[in-house]
Amino acid sequence: MNEKLSRPQFNQMKTTEKQALMESLAARYTMTFLGLHTFDRWGQSCTTGIFEKDGREFVFVPGDTVTLGWEQFAEGLNQESREELEYLFREWEMEPQNPEEMIRESMAPVRQAAIGPMLVGRELEELCWEPVKIDDPRLTAHPDWLKEFREFAWSDSSSLTLHQSARIERTEDGFQAWIYNRTDYDALLAGLEQQGLSLPTADEWAYLCGGGCRTLFPWGDGMDYSMHLHHFESPEDEDKPFDMEEPNFFGVSIAYDPYMREVVKAEQFTTCGGDGGRSVCGGLGIFLGFLPCSPHCKPEVQEDNELNGDYDFYRPIIRVEFDG
Repeated sequence: MNEKLSRPQFNQMKTTEKQALMESLAARYTMTFLGLHTFDRWGQSCTTGIFEKDGREFVFVPGDTVTLGWEQFAEGLNQESREELEYLFREWEMEPQNPEEMIRESMAPVRQAAIGPMLVGRELEELCWEPVKIDDPRLTAHPDWLKEFREFAWSDSSSLTLHQSARIERTEDGFQAWIYNRTDYDALLAGLEQQGLSLPTADEWAYLCGGGCRTLFPWGDGMDYSMHLHHFESPEDEDKPFDMEEPNFFGVSIAYDPYMREVVKAEQFTTCGGDGGRSVCGGLGIFLGFLPCSPHCKPEVQEDNELNGDYDFYRPIIRVEFDG
């Protein structure tokens, strides 16, 4: 790896050097370089390049050799997290548990990982749902769908989803419809490869999410209950993202909703960053509900190869091989 593309050296480069390096990356990968931006969050910081290609924003993430996985608290649980767990143990009529031992069962083993530099899609992208016009023949061929759409149009609802079939949402300009196309893991990987894209591996994902942090979450070992969190507390401003959804220290919006499983590259269909909402829906509360969003949580190997457009999402990346 070009040493300039590894985090210790990259972070020490002058702005003019970074600018030139980012411009050369943009030329190599046929992207538009939008400029340098400093992302500073949770005690980590990176001034890096933002790019645009085919309507997507990418950010350059330098490589590094980091420790991933988790086996013990670096700081210890905060009082609110301890109290939440103690309350759950009482509710479940369980003997008091050692939180560290219980959490360790869900965490991947501690390991060293050499992570290469990447151009990373800043946002998660939806799978299976294809936007279409209301008069698309694949919609009009289903009178029952159109009947439901008409009833929706006269209602006060903002959206209607017909399970793994069709979807409609109210917009400022009228309505937007989608059709559900079944697809599987292999087809996703093949489609991305044709575009010169890939998915992050589980180790790369853990690095993008935690940056090598040794705490359970990027901000510490306990949950930060002051944050506005999906499924618990919405921001006062409806147009504002949830706190965990805001760009992290690499400029990436990642691991912010336990219902959203992020598909990673592996030998078989594997996800990180959420459990499809099982823990939240099961009433496990905020701390255990968001535990699957920890960068150190064990990747989940799925039993089926078929992707679920309601829970599975993906993030395109390009692994940078550049010596210029």
